[in-house]
Amino acid sequence: MFRVTLISTYDLGHQPFGLASPAAWLEAAGAAVSCVDVSVRPFQPHTVQTANLIAFYLPMHTATRLAVPLIQRVQRINQQAHVCAYGLYAPVNEDYLRELGVQTILGGEFEQGLVDLMIALRDGQPLPGLPSVSLARQQFVRPSRTALSPLTSYAHLSTPNGKRVIGYTEASRGCKHLCRHCPIVPVYNGRFRIIQPEVVLADVRQQVAAGAQHITFGDPDFLNGPGHALPLVQALHAEFPNLTYDVTIKIEHLQKHTDALPVLRDTGCAFVVSAVEAVDDEILAILDKGHSREDFIQVARQMRQIGLPLTPTFVTFTPWTTVQGYLDLLALLAELELVEAISPIQYAIRLLIPAESRLLELDDVQNLVAPFDPTALVYPWQHPDPAVDALYEMVFKLVKASQSAGEPRRTLFNRIWQAALALLPEAEQASWAARQPVLTHLARAVPTLSEDWY
Repeated sequence: MFRVTLISTYDLGHQPFGLASPAAWLEAAGAAVSCVDVSVRPFQPHTVQTANLIAFYLPMHTATRLAVPLIQRVQRINQQAHVCAYGLYAPVNEDYLRELGVQTILGGEFEQGLVDLMIALRDGQPLPGLPSVSLARQQFVRPSRTALSPLTSYAHLSTPNGKRVIGYTEASRGCKHLCRHCPIVPVYNGRFRIIQPEVVLADVRQQVAAGAQHITFGDPDFLNGPGHALPLVQALHAEFPNLTYDVTIKIEHLQKHTDALPVLRDTGCAFVVSAVEAVDDEILAILDKGHSREDFIQVARQMRQIGLPLTPTFVTFTPWTTVQGYLDLLALLAELELVEAISPIQYAIRLLIPAESRLLELDDVQNLVAPFDPTALVYPWQHPDPAVDALYEMVFKLVKASQSAGEPRRTLFNRIWQAALALLPEAEQASWAARQPVLTHLARAVPTLSEDWY
């Protein structure tokens, strides 16, 4: 029996679709598959000792950083196994991963590539010339989740009415858009691929049977294909009327598809995540986000009127951030009554410039960054104004302390405001101090995921 071990190091507190989906494909092709998620269970050497193929799932920067020492450890334990890396961050870090001894790189739509690789290794055939990025349309199968840790091992949803067990699935991959800072762009380059609705529904069914009360859809943008996404959640709600879910949607799409918002609300959407990134129009233009400050304001107000909670995310520290701009962001969030919807870590997100980032197309960025750091997997940068880097360090410490203490979000907000205010030139402090928002204790609580990232 040909043995495959699939390894995930971190997937934002979710039971990894990126293990469950290829596991089903490989099992159907005759492999014995083990799934290892070291984010919930310590790594055990016996899980890889007899594997013929060991494949690391790399969906994001953090997962890749965590995988590097584990790849090296696994190679010492099992020197005969073929080592593969797959997922969004595998092809963009191909050179470094191959230096580590990874033999096959698969990005984009990776399931069929993993099957082809397994069959070739099992049958002693020459290895197929697999592309490092495949955007081939695939006919998916229901993910296999029996070898994964139970859903209760992962993040839960906190609501005013208590905790809810979370499942996770994907209805599409890739994105139609080309935001400069986005790690999806170098792989999908403006394209997206759907997962067939019957497969998504079957995956949700098995997770509900396993105890899921809420589903996170991991699509980069749920409304890349409204004709695919909206009938899906309508069918989901018809079958499971008490099930809630969350999705991620661009401000641009929330504006364009206003008719979709009541559908989402009425089918159980608990909140919508949107990568707003910034409220400074110049920074938004640099990032090529496709929306403006005013667009964000309009969407936030409209969603409040509709009764569909918005959970914005930000890249709060960029080379173009100023202390004044940071305070302006805080003031606007308070004005829009979004402070309770902002996860603490969002105040301390620093721009990452990974390999093949579209930001590197800009001369301004090329002149700013240091040479690529293969250990950190980024092009390092320092802010031209040391006060902004100092603010980042202070905010990051405040966020960590606040999360450890479990203090209210409005308390953290006020601490961050004061930290930023203290870094202004003395001549500006009085005018900004007068703008300090007064946060009421009556702000509506928004459902939140227990994972710190949210």
